[in-house]
Amino acid sequence: MNVDILFHKTYQHPTSKEWVVFVHGAGGSSSLWFKQIKDYRQHFNLLLIDLRGHGRSNRLLKNIISKNYSFQDVTTDILRVLDHLEIKSAHFVGMSLGTILVRNLAEMASERVNSMVLGGAITRLDIRSQVLVKAGDMCKHIIPYMWLYKLFAYVVMPQRNQKESRHLFIHEAKKLCQKEFKRWFKLAADVNPMMKYFREREISIPTLYLMGELDYMFIHPVKEMVAKHQSSWLLEIPNCGHVCNVERPQEFNQHSIEFIQKHCK
Repeated sequence: MNVDILFHKTYQHPTSKEWVVFVHGAGGSSSLWFKQIKDYRQHFNLLLIDLRGHGRSNRLLKNIISKNYSFQDVTTDILRVLDHLEIKSAHFVGMSLGTILVRNLAEMASERVNSMVLGGAITRLDIRSQVLVKAGDMCKHIIPYMWLYKLFAYVVMPQRNQKESRHLFIHEAKKLCQKEFKRWFKLAADVNPMMKYFREREISIPTLYLMGELDYMFIHPVKEMVAKHQSSWLLEIPNCGHVCNVERPQEFNQHSIEFIQKHCK
């Protein structure tokens, strides 16, 4: 494999020509989609990607990881995988910070995005989130990064029924090194300016926001944005928090697959 290509895994469907690309969030990996694969592969070709520094991509890209990251850089990584596999266009499913990458990809190469499913979408950091990020930024050279990551996991996913999600993300985050964590942490400062632009400039790509009703840090900004946009829909999953694909996989799979099927070419 070319050193500049992220680690990825594909599942080929015997007849479908439709591709679905899964983009995980910061600190995760493609393994966090394990509850989606069985249902999705019955209908589509699947592409699962480990973002730079995550999962099995943590040993790749040695020639570029010495510098800081931008959303542009990380999104370009995904486009390189599509080019490598000669996938002209696809449906994209993102989770948490991965939703920003999917939305950014739609901005950079809209012709390659047929539809978007954005789970636990981050569209704005509220005051609590900003305070958390600033405090973490001040302490990131002093406190071990896993302490910070565990704190973030508990703040974003505080409920008892989110225990599995917390443990999965903390387990995956252990594969990140301290330098890698700091690079991704710095991206948080770019979230609000970028998402302000995205809120003001709607694109016509069909977009489904799948949010847990208990995702208290991120659901309200999503509601505000969907109310203003013509090509976006919001579906709230009851008794569910931030990582809705793990907490409520049946509902997540059913609604997202139905949405994608409606927008197949």
